[in-house]
Amino acid sequence: MMELHQVLNEKGEVVSDPPDLPSKALVQLYRHMLRIRIIDERMMTLQRQGRVGFYGACTGQEAAVIGSAFALEPDDWIFPALREGGAALMRGYSLEHYVAQVMGARDDLQKGRQMPCHYGDRSVNYVSWSSCIATQLPHAVGTALAMKLRKRRSLSIVYLGDGATSEGDFHVAMNFAGVLQAPILFFCQNNQWAISVSVKQQTASDTIAVKALAYGFGGIRIDGNDVLAIYRETRRAVESIRRGEGPVLIEALTYRMGAHSSSDDPSRYRDERVTEKWKKKDPLLRYRAYLERKKLWDEARDQAATDEFQSEMTAAIQKIESTGPPAKETLFEDVYARKPWHLQEQESG
Repeated sequence: MMELHQVLNEKGEVVSDPPDLPSKALVQLYRHMLRIRIIDERMMTLQRQGRVGFYGACTGQEAAVIGSAFALEPDDWIFPALREGGAALMRGYSLEHYVAQVMGARDDLQKGRQMPCHYGDRSVNYVSWSSCIATQLPHAVGTALAMKLRKRRSLSIVYLGDGATSEGDFHVAMNFAGVLQAPILFFCQNNQWAISVSVKQQTASDTIAVKALAYGFGGIRIDGNDVLAIYRETRRAVESIRRGEGPVLIEALTYRMGAHSSSDDPSRYRDERVTEKWKKKDPLLRYRAYLERKKLWDEARDQAATDEFQSEMTAAIQKIESTGPPAKETLFEDVYARKPWHLQEQESG
């Protein structure tokens, strides 16, 4: 069994060397985690009210998302799966665009053409994904190879779940990356459930990380609810990739505390007593305990940040709901360099 890297135990106590981060950055990590937790809660409420058609939250997995993305540079490319919207927001993707995308509203950068939670924004190198599992993996390797051929320092990080490791695209991408030594980090959030299929039904391997060895590069296993361990090990992996030492596969062992999406009822297929145990390993509670010991956070600051994020969310929702859907004319845009006659007729008719 591979080592499970950890900096903080479940009580938020230091058990190995923490990363060398200034106090401001340590607080930023927590604020980003708290922000996406609040956003997810509000969006799930909107879905239940019928104001949003679909939503997939990352509740319980915030440390894996924020800690890994925090270790990147702005020019690096992010290829997400369902639960990485917090990484886009951290990079500068606006909250209004985030809400507009989920609602398919006028201000959606993708003009209402994608499913909710399929964000994309070229300005922050965040590539929209497909609901067809694992299709983003070969795309990410291709982009990484392009960076290598152009002799750029940039790399790709591609997120996947444990279920994606059973897809053919996983094999194709891992083999492609290993053979061509593409500068890419595969980041698997092993939340132990691919909708209703448990990880034990998904693979006979002891771990996900060990799969990297068959493709000629290294695998790392990290406590996915420990944001400092995620940042530290992701940073080390990123630095080795930039040195030309080849791809890396990270397995972040975590747990999907909620449903797969707003369309799912996990109580029908898993023992929710296990879920209750994992809730005690909540990444926000663990990291907050650490910050409080360092006198960097307290209840007053937590309430102030919560109020701030709730207020910005309320403002964004009110604005986007007032805009209406994308203009009908946008149906005819972005497909052809020169609009063909039949589309011209449809548009004018």
